[in-house]
Amino acid sequence: MLIKSRVLFISAASALALAACGPKDAAKAATPASASTPVAKDGVAATVNGTPISTATVDMMVKERTAQGQPDSPELRKAIIDNLAMQTLVANEGVKKGLDKSDDVKRQMDLIKQSMTANAYIQEYIKANPVTDVMVKAEYDKMVGTAGGTEFKARHILVKDEAEAKSIIAKLKKDPKAFASLAKEKSNDPGSKVNGGDLGWFNPASMVPEFGAAVAKLEKGKFTDEPVKSQFGYHVIMLEDSRPITPPPFEQLKDQLKQQVQRTNMKAYLDKLKADAKIVYTSPMAGPAPAPAAPGAMAPAAGDGHDHGAAPAAATPAASK
Repeated sequence: MLIKSRVLFISAASALALAACGPKDAAKAATPASASTPVAKDGVAATVNGTPISTATVDMMVKERTAQGQPDSPELRKAIIDNLAMQTLVANEGVKKGLDKSDDVKRQMDLIKQSMTANAYIQEYIKANPVTDVMVKAEYDKMVGTAGGTEFKARHILVKDEAEAKSIIAKLKKDPKAFASLAKEKSNDPGSKVNGGDLGWFNPASMVPEFGAAVAKLEKGKFTDEPVKSQFGYHVIMLEDSRPITPPPFEQLKDQLKQQVQRTNMKAYLDKLKADAKIVYTSPMAGPAPAPAAPGAMAPAAGDGHDHGAAPAAATPAASK
C-alpha cells in the first residue's frame, strides 16, 4: 500500500526515524532510472485505465525503500509501479461505488493528511536545528565524567538453597581450583555453567545490588565465604580480576551520541509544545496521552546477559575488551 501505518505518529524516536534519510540516501533515491525502467519523459511512470502514476510518487517510494537498505534498481521501481497500478485499480473500483465519500474514509484521509503534515514539520524542525559537533562532544564528556569506576571478571555458582551454597563453599575451602568443575556440575545458571561459571568482564551496576556489592568487596583470587542471596537464589562468587572502566573513544560513539542528542532535543521540544498547548479531554473514555518515548540508554554496561542476576544497565559506556 502507498499509505502505510503513518497515522501512528509521534514520539521523539519515531520522528527521528522518519527523518533518517540523509543527503546520501536522498541523492541515491533521486538517481534517474535506467532506460529499462518504465518512466515516461512527461513525468508519468504508467497509466491505469487513463489514471496516471507519477514518477514523483514512484521516486518517493523508492526513497523510502532505499532508506531501509534496499538498493535503487529497475526491478525495485518496476515492483513499486506494479503495486501502485494494482492499488489504483482497486481504488478506482471503490470510487465507482462512492466509497471515497464515506465518513470513515474521509476521517482516515484527514488523519493521514494531519500525520503527514506533522511528520514533514518534524523533519523540517530537525533540519533547522542540527546537532553540532560541539553538542556531541559535550555529551561524550558528560558520559565519560559519570562513567568512572571498576569492572570485574568473575565466576559464580548459582543454587536454590543456602545449605547447598554453604556445602559448595566448604568444598572450595579445601580445593579452590575446583570452582569451575563445581560450577559445571552444580550451577543453575545455564548461561555461565557451561563455561565453569565464567561471567566475563562486567560493571557491577549491571548486576542486582547484592551481587554487585559482594563482587566489589572481594580480593583478587578469593571467593565469598558466605552465600550471597539475591532474587535468583544463592550465589558463590570468585573474583578473578578487576580493572578501571575505560570508555570507548569519541569517534566510536560519535554517530550514536549524535542520535541520542537529537532524540533528547526533539523530546524536549515536543514536551514544551504539549505543555504550552491547551488540551481538553471531552470524551469520558479519553485519558491523558502518553508522553513521547524517552531516548534510549546510550550504551549499556558490559555484561554477558545470562540469568545470573543481571539488571538493566545504566547509561554507561560498554567496557573496552
